[in-house]
Parts: sequence; structure tokens; C-alpha cells
Amino acid sequence: MKKISRVVAAFAALISLSLPVVAQDKVVFRSLSSHGSVSAHELAQELGYFDKTNVEIKNVGYAGGGPESLFALASGSVDIGGAATPAVINAVASGNAFLVAYPENGINKQTQSLFTVLEGSPIRSIKDIAGKTIAVNTLGAHLDYTVREALRSVGLPPDAANLVVVPGPQLEQVLRSGQVDIAAFGYWQTTFEGAARSHGGLRSVFGDTDVLRNIAGGFTVLREDFVQRHPQAAKQFTLQSAKALDFARENPEETKAAIARILKKRGENPDIAQYFAGYGVRAGGLPDKQDLQFWIDVLAREGRVKPESIDAQSLILSLN
Repeated sequence: MKKISRVVAAFAALISLSLPVVAQDKVVFRSLSSHGSVSAHELAQELGYFDKTNVEIKNVGYAGGGPESLFALASGSVDIGGAATPAVINAVASGNAFLVAYPENGINKQTQSLFTVLEGSPIRSIKDIAGKTIAVNTLGAHLDYTVREALRSVGLPPDAANLVVVPGPQLEQVLRSGQVDIAAFGYWQTTFEGAARSHGGLRSVFGDTDVLRNIAGGFTVLREDFVQRHPQAAKQFTLQSAKALDFARENPEETKAAIARILKKRGENPDIAQYFAGYGVRAGGLPDKQDLQFWIDVLAREGRVKPESIDAQSLILSLN
């Protein structure tokens, strides 16, 4: 009897080895793109980094800015959000259970937001922006807070400038037509800034690195309940996106080619990919709590959040 059992067991093992391996069910991450720019998770998908994982990125439209992206995430319309760090912190302080996956971009001398004017403009310094109209992609996000910090740094009220919302593709047009005094090209809009600069007649008054230190400009975030339902997929999403950030830093020309392909698939102008200046993220591509703490302190100083209510480390998605 024991001999028969051993034979049956061996036969069952042989059959199991001959059967195909069933792949893990795909976890779809619905995402909104940003005109003229490509996120690290979009780049990771283009590079094939998710092919051997159960992660699938599905583009379901465009976001006009970070706050709009976070609103869609909070409502459950998408599974991936992305915004400037102050917007993320404000969203969490308002009761949203978001976790930071990876830094969208970093700010350094190569990759930064630039506040740009016409060559003949009398605006020469941060003090000169008081009373002027500045085009930004959205309110309540990175450019908004950069202007506030810039004005504070020279002793002016944080609301001394007039901010108006202009989509990235129209920034150059509204500046050259005189509808605004300054066009703020965000660190994620280096493609638009490079294209505008190539046409001549523009100069930058200051960049956000003149106001802020070299920090992460914003983060890609996931809902905490989504992460709890799909912990392994969330981990792979983060790791492969971080890998794509490292690839972009080490392979700039291949990255521009990949971005051009993505833009073409979206029906956007692939030629602007040549002006991509990099993501500006530190090696490793993972969040640093100090980048979050900097803005927690700023928002606490302005009375917008209670510092004891938000712990920077607890906002970061755990990879353990």
C-alpha cells in the first residue's frame, strides 16, 4: 500500500511539473497623465519594467495639476495620484489616507522651475515680482508655494503677486502676448520651457532652487486602502518606478527617445522630448522623509497644518 502511495505521489508531482505556471492576476493602476511630461511609472511601463510583475498601468486621461490629480485619487476615480509636496501634505491633513510611493521630481540646477519673462521686461529680481501677474499651472501646489516663499525671503507679503492658472502648453503664448508678466515653468515642464527658450527673446528671473534647497518637488501617491488590498503590487509599482528614475539619470538620450514614443502614443508633440532635463531625483529614486518634513514645517509656520498631527515617516509607503 505504501508503495502504491509513493507511485501515485510521484505521478502527481510529474503531472504538476508539466502544467503551465499560472500568472498572478494583474492589478490595474489607473493613472492621469500631465500634458508634455512623463511620469516615472509611465517610463517604467515603456521600458518593460512591469512585464514580469502583476502591475499594469492604465492611462485614463489628463490632470490639469496636482490638486486635481489628488481629488481624483481621493474620489476613487484613479489609483495613482501625483502632486507637489505641499499639496500632498494638505490633502493628508484634510483627512485623506495617502501614502507616498516615490518622488516625482527633484529640484536641482539641472531640473528646476523657472520664472521667465520677456527679454525686455523690467523685472530683474524677486522683489520686482510684487504686483505682477504670474502664470502657474495650478493654485495650492508647488509653484504657488514657491512664489510665497520667494516673496517671504525678501520681506514681502506672501500674496503680493497675482497668480493666474494657465495650462503648460499655453505658457509661452500668454507670456509673449503680454497677457501675463511672468510665466512659471514647473520643474516637470522642462520640455515646454526648453521649447520656449529655443524660440529666443526670453530670460529667467529666478528658479525655485534660489528659494528652496535641493529637495524633491513632489510625490506620486497611492491610497492606503489600495495598498492594503494589493501590497505586493504596490511594492513593485514603487520599486520599478524608482528603477526608471535611476535609468533616466544614467541614460538621458535613451530616456528622451522613450518619452518621445510615449508622447506620440498620446497624440502629443514628440519633438519636445529633446528638451527633457531629467527628473532631478537622488540616486535610488525612493522618498526621503526630510523632503516631506521641510514642507510640513513651512505649512505649520503658515498655520495650515498642525505639525504634531503629521509624521513624515508614516506618510511613506513601507517596502518591508
